[in-house]
Amino acid sequence: MSTTTGAFIAGGIAACGAVTVTHSFETVKIRLQLQGELQSKTEAVKKYRGVLHGVKVILQNEGPRGLFRGIGSAYCYQILLNGCRLGFYEPLRTGLTTAIYDDASVQSLGINVFSGAASGVIGAAAGSPFFLVKTRLQSFSPFLPVGTQHNYRNSFDGLSKIYKSEGFKGLYRGVGAAMIRTGFGSSAQLPTYFFAKRRLIEHLGMEDGPALHLASSTISGFVVCCAMHPPDTVMSRLYNQTGNLYKGVFDCLYKTISTEGLFAIYKGYFAHLARILPHTILTLSLAEQTTKYMRRLEDRMLPESIKDKI
Repeated sequence: MSTTTGAFIAGGIAACGAVTVTHSFETVKIRLQLQGELQSKTEAVKKYRGVLHGVKVILQNEGPRGLFRGIGSAYCYQILLNGCRLGFYEPLRTGLTTAIYDDASVQSLGINVFSGAASGVIGAAAGSPFFLVKTRLQSFSPFLPVGTQHNYRNSFDGLSKIYKSEGFKGLYRGVGAAMIRTGFGSSAQLPTYFFAKRRLIEHLGMEDGPALHLASSTISGFVVCCAMHPPDTVMSRLYNQTGNLYKGVFDCLYKTISTEGLFAIYKGYFAHLARILPHTILTLSLAEQTTKYMRRLEDRMLPESIKDKI
């Protein structure tokens, strides 16, 4: 197995490759989630009518740059989030399993879910300021604005302005929602992926390789999207506000449902699915390959005394 550092690096590289492909759908998803914010259905104007329409109007009015707003912040966030999530999952799972069962090979659903959630929560907290800026950059549009608008030149300009106006606390606005959202997603993603992988090998006789990784990550992606979309909507709204609309997670959830209806928390679901499926497939499939590369690299670089301990 690779070291925790090696797994962290492998996970971060894999996630950056995935987000390059899926970032445009994330932009559309955020704008759909913010569209008609705290307005009744009769009052709300639909500027973006779905995934493909959203992509089309953003390209027409803002060009490719509009779809890729905040990509720099997305890279920083993905390195921290998925580096922690993919890097800490196996050490946590192995440590807990060994402590409880004295056998690291035992597969416990409870331990797997807890390890996935815990590693995701750590990553979400670490990367929250970058996700905050990313959300605000993606929601900004000089042509078809939705939600509160923040005109930042780039990610670091955004971080600087937030710190100057709101202090350190402002950089972590919405972190509670981010931790809940990522805890939901991570508790589903990695256990589902490894469960599907084991079952496909056992029942369909698939061999460890790209086809198995693709099938397992597709199953995982569907489960993740269903589990994490409501807290994802809440998180997007908390990140985009400046503190004037919602007091916290439950206040945002209550106001959204009472004003816009129950299905408002599923705004942008199909855009999320269009993003999360390829993102999960690419992240987990690339992580398998980058982890193998990191293992080979560590085998060449690490002394035998360290190898014997990992």
